[in-house]
Amino acid sequence: MPGRPAESNMATTNAPDHLAKGQAFLENRQFPQAREHFFKILELFPTDPGLAQAVFGIGRSFMWERSYDTAIVYLDRAAREFPGTRYGEDGLSFKGASLVRLGKHSEAASVYQQYVTMYPVGERVESAHTNIIDALREAGKYDDANSWVDKTLQKFPGEPVATNAMNSRLRMEIYRERWPAAIATSDAMIGSAKFAGTITSMDEVKFLKGLALEKSGNTAAASATYSTVTNSLSSYFGTLASERLASIGSRRVAPLVTAKQMNDSPVVFRGELLQYSKKHDIDPRFLLAIMKQESGFRPDAKSPASARGLLQLVYDTAIKYNTAAGIGNIQPDDLFVPRTNIAIGTEYIAALKKQFGGLYEAIAASYNAGEDNAERWLARSKPKEAGVFAAEVGFAETKNYVFKVMTNYRIYQEIYDKDLKKK
Repeated sequence: MPGRPAESNMATTNAPDHLAKGQAFLENRQFPQAREHFFKILELFPTDPGLAQAVFGIGRSFMWERSYDTAIVYLDRAAREFPGTRYGEDGLSFKGASLVRLGKHSEAASVYQQYVTMYPVGERVESAHTNIIDALREAGKYDDANSWVDKTLQKFPGEPVATNAMNSRLRMEIYRERWPAAIATSDAMIGSAKFAGTITSMDEVKFLKGLALEKSGNTAAASATYSTVTNSLSSYFGTLASERLASIGSRRVAPLVTAKQMNDSPVVFRGELLQYSKKHDIDPRFLLAIMKQESGFRPDAKSPASARGLLQLVYDTAIKYNTAAGIGNIQPDDLFVPRTNIAIGTEYIAALKKQFGGLYEAIAASYNAGEDNAERWLARSKPKEAGVFAAEVGFAETKNYVFKVMTNYRIYQEIYDKDLKKK
């Protein structure tokens, strides 16, 4: 079997026991150990009711490890053999996602279309529609992508997925540098779209409209549009709009840091932060911004996914960077030690900084959703500006995370210098 581990000395028990242990290892991101138990079920208990979960679990574990070709083998098997279960349904959806990550966008679009056909009221049917649009766009099939925008609007009128589909069209027109079409799409969204429960916002659409107007040479209209974006430190696109206004010769009054924002932005572990950040020319204020969002500055923090410590590192990430960070062999609970966590976390963030050309928004997105997703969002960002990248972030949770981290960072920049001393 593809990806089957070498024989181990693990004792054979019974199918429910192997399934429970495999799931526990999977949830703790100990993927090889999870697969040992799942493969036991495939080989020794092929008629057990837990087979669908085991097959899907193997595929999901390989997907998390970015072994997408191998993941597809098992996700496809789950989809084919168990279509009436949630593992079969999810297997088909994640097969599409794996194909996207392999750059096989036309194939991914076909898989998502199969999902829409098989599961018209499925849990992931709305995201399947927007995934079809984005996959067709990335395949360069713009007319087909626009057709699916129209289909989505017709099937889900007035629903959040309809706004997300329009947002896909707006981002596609920005990417294609079709400025009049981008302006028309943004106007349609500003006039009628409902933003609650969507992956976009009025501020985002107004910012992208301003950018399209600016790129088309209409700086007066661009300035007027940027000026309507919320002027607040807590508005990600508001701060970017202020920067764009300054770049085209117009300014607005900058918002002040509130007393609450100041009190909520302490400097902790200053010595460790300066020591390890200076090694890689990383702004220590950005590390604090990540730390605030990840753990609230609690060294003993542990997430349901077993991320640990100040920067919420998972063990499989930590063991990739501990040596470069100057830390010897580690066990998972060593990540609760502040110096260890900061040293390894900074090394990881330094690798992301190099990978993403220093774009902090991409680093934050990668920290939350993984490098492969951030790479994909950056690849379809054109122009490669922070606001365009942020708009391309495809997961609502990750986009919100990026906004919060960047807001934290801006507040720290207002209060402290790069030596973490108050201005």
